[in-house]
Amino acid sequence: MAQKGFLIDMDGVIYKGSEPIPGAVEFINSLREKGFPFLFLTNNSQRTPRDVCYKLRKLGFNVNDEDIFTCAMATARYLASRKEHGTAYVIGEGGLLTELHNVGYSIVDDHPDYVIIGEGRTIMLESVDKAINMIMNGSKLIATNLDPNCPVGSGKYRAGCGAFVAMLEFATGKQAFSVGKPSPVMMRMARKILQLSTDETIMIGDTMSTDILGAGSMGFTTVLTLSGVTKESDLGQFGYAPDFIIRSVKDLLDENLFARVLDKQHEPALFVA
Repeated sequence: MAQKGFLIDMDGVIYKGSEPIPGAVEFINSLREKGFPFLFLTNNSQRTPRDVCYKLRKLGFNVNDEDIFTCAMATARYLASRKEHGTAYVIGEGGLLTELHNVGYSIVDDHPDYVIIGEGRTIMLESVDKAINMIMNGSKLIATNLDPNCPVGSGKYRAGCGAFVAMLEFATGKQAFSVGKPSPVMMRMARKILQLSTDETIMIGDTMSTDILGAGSMGFTTVLTLSGVTKESDLGQFGYAPDFIIRSVKDLLDENLFARVLDKQHEPALFVA
């Protein structure tokens, strides 16, 4: 059997808020024990891989910094491939700033090559106005992701990166380029990190419009878990479908189901768990 590996979303898939989803710790640790390569993908650009890893280890997951791939990392690597040692004006937080510095970018307040938008809890109107003028004067608009909102627990949400990007697009008449899920840029980078082919890559996610759309467009095997954003009643809204639908990753502890996912033995539009 060919090598298989997993790209795994986090919030809503392996944890909710500060609690692991039942069965998630056992599933992730079993992947490690069995030697299946995996990489966590997140559209949150605020935290560094080390910060994310610290949280996961506290929850009981056997993971390392290298198991985390954020949209901030994808954005920084993409920009470095387009323009070495460029400059950026950033609306975002530490995770994004760190990754840009890691690829040799300088953070500036005047005439940047790129205006980059990430998540931030303290975004000020003054920063937005500066970004508008920079974009109008030729700086390119880059989004770490286009998520309109972010869950913060207890059924509450805050404005996501996509909400601020939409405001800048409307104000300037310029369209942003987004690197995070469902962009093929991030999906392709993640696959290459694991050194997998398209047929060897399996995506587990809870959001149809990012995880499943992005991975499905790349030809990866897709597994939708109903433990997060997307509910069963939402599925009719989409013109595409996941290869597998599960209640939570706990279902993948079943050896028969796990083997079917590895071999992509599915029946379209059918719950297999």
